[in-house]
Amino acid sequence: MTDDLVFYTHPMSRGRIVRWMLEEVGQPYRTEIMGFGTTTRQPGYLAINPMGKVPAIRHGDAVVTECAAILAYLADAFPGAGLAPPAGDRARGPYYRWLFFGAGPVEAAVVNSVLKVQVPDDPQMRGMVGYGSLEAVLDTLEGAVSQTEYLAGDRFSAADLYIGAHLGWGMQFGTIPKRPAFEAYAGRLYARPAAVRAREIDDALIAEQRAATPQA
Repeated sequence: MTDDLVFYTHPMSRGRIVRWMLEEVGQPYRTEIMGFGTTTRQPGYLAINPMGKVPAIRHGDAVVTECAAILAYLADAFPGAGLAPPAGDRARGPYYRWLFFGAGPVEAAVVNSVLKVQVPDDPQMRGMVGYGSLEAVLDTLEGAVSQTEYLAGDRFSAADLYIGAHLGWGMQFGTIPKRPAFEAYAGRLYARPAAVRAREIDDALIAEQRAATPQA
């Protein structure tokens, strides 16, 4: 078994979150740039992710998809990077809480809002919606990032990276409002050297793709 770390992504996808995590981890990795609807639909990649979506990673024999799962896996696979509270530490509770809050309520609420999905104004029907409402999700996040510098203990973790990436991306494209607490929190995280490196790498890849595209 090889311990090679392979990253499957596209520079204009959620893979930007994983790129940031990989830069924080600081271990060598190889990037495979995938094309939407082209190389992501080929048999070789469908064996990695049958949904034909990016990002994904392969670490030796382990294949992981879904951003939150990839972040959690990398944090545990490379504990020396200090991106997750140690096993047994009570900070592990809020660490998992906010990772999965991002993957569940935040993702669902924001996407449904963009798609203009209306939840029926009926208590029984509304109770079936795990996130309740977009406003409830945003208020919960604002309370969390306003109370402490980091979400899980006294240091930066993969949970901060994931929530910070959601907030930064959402505010950039107008799917999450620019509340002062969100701007302050995401601004601190986006200034981290690994975050800057990750953006530079993906932005350079986007520029290369655009330069290679024939102009009409």
